[in-house]
Amino acid sequence: MKLLQQKLASYTEPQKAKAAGIYPYFRAISSEQDTEVIINGKKVLMFGSNCYSGLVTDPRVREAAIEATKKYGTGMAGSPFLNGTLDIHKDLEKKLAAYAGKEDAMIYSTGFEVNLGVVSCLTGREDYILWDEQDHASIIEGRRLSFSQSLKYKHNDMASLEAQLQKCNPDKVKLIVTDGVFSMEGDVCKLPDIVDLAHKYDASIMVDEAHGIGVFGKGGRGVCDHFGLTDEVDLIMGTFSKSFASLGGFIATDEVITNYLRHHSRSYIFTASITPAATAAVSAALDIMLAEPERQDHLWENTHYALEGFRQMGCEIGHTETPIIPLFIRDNNLTFLITRELLDEGIFVNPVVSPAVAPDDTLIRFSLMATHTREQVTFALEKIQKVFRSHNLIP
Repeated sequence: MKLLQQKLASYTEPQKAKAAGIYPYFRAISSEQDTEVIINGKKVLMFGSNCYSGLVTDPRVREAAIEATKKYGTGMAGSPFLNGTLDIHKDLEKKLAAYAGKEDAMIYSTGFEVNLGVVSCLTGREDYILWDEQDHASIIEGRRLSFSQSLKYKHNDMASLEAQLQKCNPDKVKLIVTDGVFSMEGDVCKLPDIVDLAHKYDASIMVDEAHGIGVFGKGGRGVCDHFGLTDEVDLIMGTFSKSFASLGGFIATDEVITNYLRHHSRSYIFTASITPAATAAVSAALDIMLAEPERQDHLWENTHYALEGFRQMGCEIGHTETPIIPLFIRDNNLTFLITRELLDEGIFVNPVVSPAVAPDDTLIRFSLMATHTREQVTFALEKIQKVFRSHNLIP
């Protein structure tokens, strides 16, 4: 065995979980990603999806993807910088810019690549990136690649953010990067306070709206719109793999910034463009979200109903105020075990364990879609209550 394999062979945690029968990852789904899916030939209710709009199975979105494939083919075979720009890419960028309330927008191949490519290249060696300790991994990877000075502040702690801003040279660029909705625990950034601090210290702001789009704001525009602060935020990021029911991502900002990014952002320049099918699916999903606000209303009805149900049964759900509901377990192996037992009961949820969170903060991530029925949510609550009681997690 070579040295590389010898080093990596010491990592045996997955094997241990598999031997114990509690390994919870890579569960193969043999159906469409709807509120009900098929796993190992069994129907299971899906409460682990990020498609808050529920549009991933909408026939209008499917048809748009099919027609684009018929016209343009299955792939791009190049980056947008060279041969990989279609007219429908440009059309979608214009729609996204208008939707986000910005001058321009750029499409990346994944949401991860947006944060990686934007955060890593916007600021220089003498500048600063200030980031929330619970920001998404893609933001963290972007700041790691940047040559700028990296200053972490405590989660949603504005005193901590201000203390870090005070360390910065006032004559250098300061970019505050935050999730709009934090994807693991479902809480919302304190954007009004961040804007106030940005004014005070002459900083710029970037908000990751991956989990805010389709949930908050008029037409599902996100947290920035929800707070009425779109004009105060310099860069708005979004992903297509959640409410837009596709794959890819975008950054919306002013034309000065997009001009620079189009010629410097490496994950944009050196990655093939998103497929015609993905592009058309996003465009169709965006049209539906704007035309059907009742979809977003139903998502919030489901959310309030589930939140009340979990509170009544005594679950620890933290500070969530979104369709992302954390159910704290605070033990790695028990989190795995409960995930498996819930799957046996017909409920698909996602485990979140260390190192994604601290060992004492492990949780089950329960997430809702606009297309869940009241009956499906009620069934899930009953099964979760049963399993949690069996482990003395609730009265």
